[in-house]
Amino acid sequence: MIAIFPVIKQTLLITLFVMSMMLIIEYLNVLTKGLWSKGIKKNKIQQVFLGSFLGIIPGCLGAYTAVSLYIHDIIGTGGLVATMIATSGDEAFAMFSLFPQKALLLNLLIFVIAILSGILVERFFKRNLLGKGHKNHMHVHEVPECSGFNLKTSWHQVKHMRPTRALMLVSILFFVTFIYMDQYISGGSLYQLIHLGQKGAANDSDPLWIKVTFFIVISLSTIVILIVNDHFLEKHLWGHIIKKHFSKIFLWTFFTLVAIAFLMKYFDLNQLIHQNLILILITAVLIGIIPESGPHLIFVLLFANGALPFSILLASSIVQDGHGSLPLLAESRRAFIVVKLLNIAVGFLIGLTGLALGI
Repeated sequence: MIAIFPVIKQTLLITLFVMSMMLIIEYLNVLTKGLWSKGIKKNKIQQVFLGSFLGIIPGCLGAYTAVSLYIHDIIGTGGLVATMIATSGDEAFAMFSLFPQKALLLNLLIFVIAILSGILVERFFKRNLLGKGHKNHMHVHEVPECSGFNLKTSWHQVKHMRPTRALMLVSILFFVTFIYMDQYISGGSLYQLIHLGQKGAANDSDPLWIKVTFFIVISLSTIVILIVNDHFLEKHLWGHIIKKHFSKIFLWTFFTLVAIAFLMKYFDLNQLIHQNLILILITAVLIGIIPESGPHLIFVLLFANGALPFSILLASSIVQDGHGSLPLLAESRRAFIVVKLLNIAVGFLIGLTGLALGI
């Protein structure tokens, strides 16, 4: 039988890290509101670079922004395609929590691929895919004014803490205590926990980067919860991040880990994958069509366990964009299909090249 308790621990750790990073990104987005669209309508190359930059921002925030700019005819098709190629959805948070160095390399590669692809697309798709009759009226993921980011008010907010703020702080404290205390009880480590019992991990102590990264991210998310005003806390952190993402990330992570644990217990997963690399690549590319974060997590976790080649993870990351393309699908099925087909072509070509080179 599969031991469920270790899977729950792994799920809690990944979910806590991912949610903490999402809280930080959401806060930074509001602080930098209005900087995205300044001067970006000047030339197509700038739009492609901007789209690529928006895409590598973890989560779907950058993709939402790019779709909004495209709908308002501020960036072109090349900029939008570059964004969707560079976007890895919520899986980007998981990759940076599981294998930060390789995740950074992957994002740098995707950034370059997105720029080259976007410039190429601009040569063939000079017109907006939404059509002449489209009205630029849709605002995607618009962030309302959130005043009150004043450190002087933090003490007052702590003294008169609302239940939502208290619940979030207590939850973080509980999860961190649970994860760290269990290390000493079970004799394991964060490294072993993060790498899902990978061979050799049980004999390793926590590398310094694991401890430092985990401490910094959790600390920053706790500070954000403490200092933001009640509106931002209720509408953005609780209403958007926690209510809309927590259960989905937790459940997808849990069931994906259960599936991987089952496969690794009863099958030689490494051999199975490496004997069917082309089929796995095609599967990763096809699953990438799904405009939703979650299904793609299995490729992230397989790579974290050493069972998947880097090239297939790269192809999966190129094709999938989490739910960042959902607003585009709602606005124009034609634009969504064209962008997805372009992403599929790039992802499959890069993945196939990588496999041929043994990457």
